[in-house]
Amino acid sequence: MSTPNQRTRVVVTGLGTTNPVGGDVATTWEALVKGQSGVRHIEQAWVENLPVKIAGVAAVEPTEVLERVKARRLDRTSQFAMVAAMEAWRDSGLEDAGLDKDRLGVAMASGIGGLITTLENYDALKEKGPRRVSPLAVPMLMPNAPAANISLYVGARAAVNTPVSACASGNEAISLALDQIRLGRADVVLAGGTEAAITALPMAAFGNMMALSKNTGDPTTVSRPWDVARDGFVLGEGAGVLVLESEEHAVARGAKIYATVLGAGITADAHDIAQPDPAGRGGARAIVRALQESGIEASDVAHINAHATSTPQGDIAEGLMIHATLGSHADEVVVTSTKSMTGHLLGGAGALEAIATVLAIRDRVSPPTINLDNLDPQVELDIPTAARDLRSGDIAALNNSFGFGGANVAVAFGSV
Repeated sequence: MSTPNQRTRVVVTGLGTTNPVGGDVATTWEALVKGQSGVRHIEQAWVENLPVKIAGVAAVEPTEVLERVKARRLDRTSQFAMVAAMEAWRDSGLEDAGLDKDRLGVAMASGIGGLITTLENYDALKEKGPRRVSPLAVPMLMPNAPAANISLYVGARAAVNTPVSACASGNEAISLALDQIRLGRADVVLAGGTEAAITALPMAAFGNMMALSKNTGDPTTVSRPWDVARDGFVLGEGAGVLVLESEEHAVARGAKIYATVLGAGITADAHDIAQPDPAGRGGARAIVRALQESGIEASDVAHINAHATSTPQGDIAEGLMIHATLGSHADEVVVTSTKSMTGHLLGGAGALEAIATVLAIRDRVSPPTINLDNLDPQVELDIPTAARDLRSGDIAALNNSFGFGGANVAVAFGSV
C-alpha cells in the first residue's frame, strides 16, 4: 500500500439526503435548482404559544422509509441520518464491492443530538415516574447515536466519529473524513451531519435570543439571506451524507466519481459564544487555509455555497470574508445560500450544502438564492436569484459553515 500523505486525492462517490425540499438527492437537487422552498407552517398544537410557528420540516417523514420497528429504536436525528446514509451507500456502489470493513469509517455530526428523545423521556419521568423512562433512552439520545447506527448498518470498523461544533458540525465531519483517508486510517468514510430540533424548547430558545425570524408572512418568503429585510434564520431538519473515498480505491473498483475533495480549513473566532466576529476574521482564516491545503488560487474558485443564514450580522460578516480572501476575484464567483429554501439544518446544514456544492460542480449550475428582493448594500457579491450556469474547465467551489462558539469550517471541492 502506498504511503498516504497530504497529497492523497480524495473523491466523492456517493450522496444521500433527506431534508425540507426533498426525501432524496434527485428531488432535492431539482427543487434547489428551481428555487423551491420547503418552509411551511407547523401544524402541531405545541406551537400555539411560540413566537415562531414556521420551520423547514422534512419533506418525507423518515418513518415512511425506515422499517417500523427499527425506526422506533432511533431518535429522529438518527432516523434522518439512516435515511441519508442508506441512499449514499447504495449510490456509492459499495454494497457489493467486497470492501475491507476494517478500512471503512464514519464521521457523522450533530449539533444538538437526540433532543426529542431527551425531552420525551424527561416528561415521562416527571409525569409518570422513573419506571416509564425507556431503557433505550441513552442509546437513542447520545450524540454519537447517528454515527454508531450508520456504522452498524454498513459494518464500518475503522474510526466512527461524531464532531460537534454547532452549525459547523456537518462540514467539520467532511473535513475529518478527509483527514482520516489522507492519514491512511481508512479507504472510505461516510461523512455528514443530521439534526432534528423542530420542537418547542429549541424554538423558544432561539426565538428568545432573537435568532429566528419572526416574520409572519408567507413561510416560503421568510428565509432571505442578504436581503435588507432579513431578521433571522428559519429552523430546518434533515441530514446529508457523502461517501468519501481515496481516488486510488475508487478508480480500482470503477466507481462513479462526483467531485474531488481538495482540502479544508478549520479555525475558531474566540470572540463570542453566539455572535460571529463582525469582521469575519476567523472565517476568512478558514477559507485561506482551505485554499492553501487544496493547492488552489482564488481565481480557481467559481462557486461558493455560503453559510448565510439570513441573520443581520452573520450575512455581512461572510461577505467581508469572501472579499478578504478572494480579493478581486470575489466579483467573479457565483455565490448562493440554499438556506433560503431549506432553512437552517444546524448540525446537518454543512453536509446538505456540501451535497449541493458537489452537484453544482457536476452540473455546472448554481442554485439561486430566493427571496433576495433588495440586496443589502453592505454585501457586494454576485448572488443570482435564478439558477446560474458556472464556467467550464477545471473549477473549485467552497462550502462555508460557521457555528456558535466561534467554529469556522470551509471545505473546497473540485471538478473531476
